[in-house]
Amino acid sequence: MAVSAEQRASLEPVGRLRRVLSVWDLILYGIVAVTPSAPATVFGLAELRSHGHAVVTILAAMVAMVLTAISYGRMAALYPSAGSAYTYVGRGLHPYLGFISGWAMLLDYVVSPLFCVIYGSLALQRAMPGLPYPVCAALFAGGITFLNLRGIRSTTRANQVMLVFMFGVLLSFIVLAVRYMLLREGWASLFSVKPFYDPHTFHVRDIAAATSFAALTYLGFDAVTTLAEDVKNPRRNVIVAAVSVCAFTGIFGGLLVYLGQLVWPDYHTYSNIETAFIEVTGRVGGMWLFQAMAIVLVVANIGAGLTTQVGAARLLFGMGRDNVIPRRFFAHLHPVRNTPNRNIWLIGFLAYVGALVMTYELTAEILNFGAFLGFMGVNLAVSWQFWVRRAEGHHRTFFADVVLPALGFLFCAVIWLGLGAPAKIAGGIWFVIGLFVLITHTRGFRQQIVLPDPASYE
Repeated sequence: MAVSAEQRASLEPVGRLRRVLSVWDLILYGIVAVTPSAPATVFGLAELRSHGHAVVTILAAMVAMVLTAISYGRMAALYPSAGSAYTYVGRGLHPYLGFISGWAMLLDYVVSPLFCVIYGSLALQRAMPGLPYPVCAALFAGGITFLNLRGIRSTTRANQVMLVFMFGVLLSFIVLAVRYMLLREGWASLFSVKPFYDPHTFHVRDIAAATSFAALTYLGFDAVTTLAEDVKNPRRNVIVAAVSVCAFTGIFGGLLVYLGQLVWPDYHTYSNIETAFIEVTGRVGGMWLFQAMAIVLVVANIGAGLTTQVGAARLLFGMGRDNVIPRRFFAHLHPVRNTPNRNIWLIGFLAYVGALVMTYELTAEILNFGAFLGFMGVNLAVSWQFWVRRAEGHHRTFFADVVLPALGFLFCAVIWLGLGAPAKIAGGIWFVIGLFVLITHTRGFRQQIVLPDPASYE
């Protein structure tokens, strides 16, 4: 297929990001992107949908995410550049499929800051009922945009401060929840199989459907791969960070949810299902912990909003640099701060407007629609790249090159199929728009999408 003059122009030198982050910066960044309190945002609805088995949904989703994190890390080792699923699928399978995966993930990345604005505003209203929702949304969207415009080092420092505060409150909840159960029912009450299996309410289909929602807990882990051009030694550090973030989230989050189920076993009695975990903390710690947890969820969504907004901006930067979306706008870097500032402004604006018209539950499921399509693509790309093509210097290993990515693909497919119809309709419309953009850009698939040499990002 012929390559147009416009596409050849896309290979000309463009701005590149600086490698300033350590592996610990990346892990902390990923933990804040996911947020240690992520299970709290899905706790109420996961409990309701799974009929009291929320911890099972968290752990089931962890399996899919750890497998997918391994695939992300392996592809990042080959292609340590901004762009994430767009780059990995485009390089590993085909540039057209890379665009489709990138477009699906773009939905996830664009909607993630929106979700953070929505849920953060709901949490803020639990702490300050008199504050109007549009004001909360404006504070969130404006605040994360301002911090991200100041550059990646500023974002990392803000993340570290917020992480200390979040862990302080969450660890207080763990201690007080254990104390609460000990005083009420003794040591035996801390060890129960009911949160994992209640024969009266356990139904595989309901668990699977609830897992499709609870998987939202892990969204954001792949933000570490969008910073592959910002991190030192990306070939090692990206996979270490991605797997560490998923494993930590599943274990720590599973503990939070398990204790929450023990403290408040009757999941039908929450006054507000969306912020149910705040009520649980109030039961074990009184009003001070109720207010502190509300603040934690506000802070957590600021942190997640920061990381997902910058991740979205870098995904757009990667696609713009390759000229599959308008390069002049999306591949622009601020001359001093070295940030894709136009993309950051765009994501901030969309997050605020969307928060005024979207609901919490629908936003969460739309997030999963785009994310898990991209995850499936990355898992397929690993098998194709390492087993079929056999990457240079790589010795084939059936288990690592076929079994692990295949399992990751299947787990992600099951989660994706369990999403609700409204999310599939909204996501399907987005997918069709992306297909139209691809057809237009390639003039009916007659022209290639030319990806720059990955060595240029080293």
